Amino acid sequence: MKDISIYFQALNSDFTIVDNSIGESITRHDEGGFPEIKSNSIVIFDIPEYRNTSITYSETKNSFRSVLYSLYRGENWSREIYDLGTVMPGGKIEDTYFALTQIIAELVKHDIIPILIGGGQDLTLPCYKGFESLERMINICALDSQFDIGDPNEAIHANGYVSHLLMQRPCYLFNYSTIGIQRPFVQKNDLDLFEKLYFDVCRLGEFNADFKIAEPHLRNADVLSVDFSSIKSSETDSMFYSNPNGFYAEQVCQLSSYAGISDKMSCFGIFNVHPGQNEIAASLIAQMIWYFTDGVSRRVGDFPIGSKKSYTKFHVQIEDVSDELVFYKSNKSARWWLEVKYSSAENNLYERHCMVPCDKQDYENALSNVIPDLWWKTLQKLS
Repeated sequence: MKDISIYFQALNSDFTIVDNSIGESITRHDEGGFPEIKSNSIVIFDIPEYRNTSITYSETKNSFRSVLYSLYRGENWSREIYDLGTVMPGGKIEDTYFALTQIIAELVKHDIIPILIGGGQDLTLPCYKGFESLERMINICALDSQFDIGDPNEAIHANGYVSHLLMQRPCYLFNYSTIGIQRPFVQKNDLDLFEKLYFDVCRLGEFNADFKIAEPHLRNADVLSVDFSSIKSSETDSMFYSNPNGFYAEQVCQLSSYAGISDKMSCFGIFNVHPGQNEIAASLIAQMIWYFTDGVSRRVGDFPIGSKKSYTKFHVQIEDVSDELVFYKSNKSARWWLEVKYSSAENNLYERHCMVPCDKQDYENALSNVIPDLWWKTLQKLS
C-alpha cells in the first residue's frame, strides 16, 4: 500500500475513553505514529476544506469524535476501525482535491471503506476521481435537497459540482441518484436534465411516504454524498443551518444504515458540515457514522460480491416487450434485483450495472404489466 500518511495531521490524545466503547478499540493516528491499515477495514478522517463554500469560520471543533468515541460498539463488528486524523487543506484547493483523490484511490483499491467528514460537498468530485484508477463505472447517490448541478464553465462550488462530474473524460459515472429533493429548490431545466440523463430522483415527499424506497438507490451506489444542510435545521443547529424542511435525524441514521448494509457501497462522505456547529449536530454525525459502520457489519455478501446463481429467479412476461423481465431474490437477505439484458454484457465495464437493485413492489408491478422505470432507465444508459 502506498504511503498516504503525508496527507494527514495527527490527532491529539486528550479524549476521554469509556470502557468497551468505540474509542477503546479504534486505532488512532496520534503522536504514536500513522497506523498500518489492514484491508477490509474502515477508516475515518475529516477534511476542513471550505474554500468553495459560503461557510466562514475561525476554528474547527471536530467534536463529533468525542461523541463517537463514547458510543458502544455494535454486535459482530469484526472490521478494524482507524481514525486517520485530519487532511489539512493544501496551498491551493486543487492541492486538496489531489490529496483526497490519492487517498480514496489507495483505500478503495485495498477494500478499505473511507468515512470522511467535510468540508464542502464539492469534495464529492475528488472522491469520484479516486475511483478512476479502478477503471470501473460507478454510481453516486446524494442525500440532498437540490441537484447541485452548477455551470461547467464556472468554478466548481459546493452547491454546483455535478456538471463538473459529467464533464470528466473519460467519464466513469454510470448513474447519479438524489434522495430528498425539495421541488422549491430545483429549476425545471435541472429536473429535465436529470430525466434526459436517466438519473434517479427521489423527492422528499415520496421518501417521507415510504422511507424504504430509498434502499435500492443506496444499494446501487458506490459512493454516498450527504449534504448535512439537507437535514431539518431544528434537528441540527439553527444557528448555522436554515432549512425548515428536510430529513429528520432518525431518517438519516436509517439511510446511513442502508448504505452500510450495501455490499457495493465503498465510500461515505458527510459534507457541508459547519465547523462551529453545536453538540447536537456533532452527535448526529457521530450516530450516522455508527449506523453506517453497524450496517457494514451486517453485510451478507450479496451482488456484486456474491453470485446471482444462488438467488431465486422469477420470470415475468410483459405485453409489448419482446424479452421477459427476470427478477432475482437473494436467499441470504430477501432483497430483490432486476436483470437488464444487454447485448454487449461481455464488456466488463457494464457488467456490474446489468443487475439493478429493486424491491418486491417492482416485481408485483411487473406482474400487473407495469414496466419498472429502473429497467427502462438502465436499458437506455446501456444502449
